[in-house]
Amino acid sequence: MSVLERVREAEAGRGAREPAAVDLRAARERLKGALVERMGLAVIARMLSEQDAPRARTELAVALDAILNTQGFETLLADERSLLVEQVLDEVCGLGPIQRLLEDDEITEVMINGCQALFYERGGEIFAAETVFDSPEQIMIVMDRILAPLGRRLDRSSPIVSARLANGDRVNAVAAPVAIDGPAVTIRKFSDAIRTLERLVELSSVAPWYATLLSWAVRARRSIAVAGGTGSGKTTLLNALSCEIPLGERIVTIEDSAELRFDAHPNVVRLEARGSSIEGSGEVSIRDLVKNALRMRPDRIVVGEVRGEECIDMLNALSTGHDGSLTTLHAGSAEEAVLRLILMARFGMDLPTDLIEEQIATAVDIIVVTRRLADGRRVVASMSEVSRGEGGRALLTECVSFDLGRRSWELACEPRFVGEALANGVLDAGEVERWRACFR
Repeated sequence: MSVLERVREAEAGRGAREPAAVDLRAARERLKGALVERMGLAVIARMLSEQDAPRARTELAVALDAILNTQGFETLLADERSLLVEQVLDEVCGLGPIQRLLEDDEITEVMINGCQALFYERGGEIFAAETVFDSPEQIMIVMDRILAPLGRRLDRSSPIVSARLANGDRVNAVAAPVAIDGPAVTIRKFSDAIRTLERLVELSSVAPWYATLLSWAVRARRSIAVAGGTGSGKTTLLNALSCEIPLGERIVTIEDSAELRFDAHPNVVRLEARGSSIEGSGEVSIRDLVKNALRMRPDRIVVGEVRGEECIDMLNALSTGHDGSLTTLHAGSAEEAVLRLILMARFGMDLPTDLIEEQIATAVDIIVVTRRLADGRRVVASMSEVSRGEGGRALLTECVSFDLGRRSWELACEPRFVGEALANGVLDAGEVERWRACFR
């Protein structure tokens, strides 16, 4: 069933239950008002600020149960009473309708399209939530709770906000006058469940022999660019590749929103870009961090995502001894990745296209493309080696391809770095021979 069909089915279901839904919404507002009248806003605010969340919820739940038993809620069924209590607690103590979605570890993304639609992603598929926000004001209250601890705000003077929560979740919000149909919010939940190439093999996102090849590329200090669309698993793969970096090397990571994890690595410096403050000052861009990273004696530089003028600084770093670095960018293929790099580099320095392409051919060794399939599965698709051709052109040689019909990988040709790493003693002859035996 398509997303549109599921949405229509959900809307039809909501339409059939409209009278009950309206009654339940009115009952929730009445119950919330009774709670405020019984305890007072000052007392509730003090409980939320001075106590931990579970204890505050427990005490407020007792008060709500008492109200339900004494103030004219007798006609409600037991499951409706329980649902009302949970919804009021989520609104008073948490983030309203999205609280349960954020607590569900299987949900990877939450999308608010105004007060009429709320969606979430589970297992790579998008579903419509049963409960939606009552009003745009309720969405703005929730966003204020999310952004206030970060020193950010969402209003008419600042209608676009991107931020990272303390748990690593990424939040993007758009409000009026930019958002026409009410505040639109996207929350991408951070998960550290997938952190190694072995785990990607278990999930059938990459073939075992392909995972070995990727690990060798990191060990051989090849500079790798991971390309793919939104939600295709670029950051997940980057994190897995980063775990293959030897423990004796110093790593400097640069991210727009910190997601990479190096718990087992002893020598890591993690840097995160910062937007401007409410006053419009204090911005630290990724380009600023890339420039500063060169002064921090890195063996490897890992840029979470190259998306603008910092590309030229990244290419300069790769061309001046910081080989083996890693980054991601938005592109659908290796060819598109080269074009994107050229375009972004020109943002940072107005150079002729052929000179920039020559630098790309010198700096980037491998482009790996990730894909998100129609069924929601994410795969590490192709691998292409980048070489310098005639006139400095960037030549691409596809070494690994992905057959979409058969959902399988094929080795088109052995990458050159395997033989070079073997000759330099980086790889052992025995392990290379065992890997080559997989294709005989």
